[in-house]
Amino acid sequence: MLQALETTTLRVSEIFFSLQGETSRVGLPTVFVRLTGCPLRCGYCDTAYAFTGGENISIVEILNRIACYKTKYVTVTGGEPLAQKSCLVLLTALCDAEYSVSLETSGALDLSQVDRGVCKVMDIKTPGSGEAAKNNWENLIHLTQKDEIKFVLCDEPDYQWAREIIHQRHLSQVCPILFSPVYGSLNPATLASWILRDQLPVRMQLQMHKLLWGEGPGR
Repeated sequence: MLQALETTTLRVSEIFFSLQGETSRVGLPTVFVRLTGCPLRCGYCDTAYAFTGGENISIVEILNRIACYKTKYVTVTGGEPLAQKSCLVLLTALCDAEYSVSLETSGALDLSQVDRGVCKVMDIKTPGSGEAAKNNWENLIHLTQKDEIKFVLCDEPDYQWAREIIHQRHLSQVCPILFSPVYGSLNPATLASWILRDQLPVRMQLQMHKLLWGEGPGR
């Protein structure tokens, strides 16, 4: 097993330590492993620098770098981390090392082989993202109550679309649902008023790292 982890590599854009800015883990000191590459091109993407570049790093070396930080929380993100097949090996290795692991994924790629110990945070892409056609609805059957579904909303049509998807697909019975306004595009107070008006069973979230450190991906 160790030899496999030493020889299996991933293309990594960056590994960094920060506060989790989103999801139910917001505020927790977390090591982020950002993998390179993504098959989607969402109009609001703030990590386009991760589409290319990076360096090839063995899974053992990734684990060693994570171990430098005294936290049990690790988030594997991108880009789209599942675009690299060896991401599945990394996720299992992190679970085996007893980290509390979350995966940030677009949901466009198959989730069926993701380690059961991982908290899957799956985006459902809205029309405003420009990538709604790539939603893989079959992934919903691979989500449990410990996972989370996220909608990133550009405007009121996105909100209305997401509201209908929640009702049509009974998403509140699947796992917790997150609504996030596109930073600098949709006013958070406006989104909050819509959620309260419609009494939606969702958690509204802001990107805390951007409130702290500005429009970059954040540290």
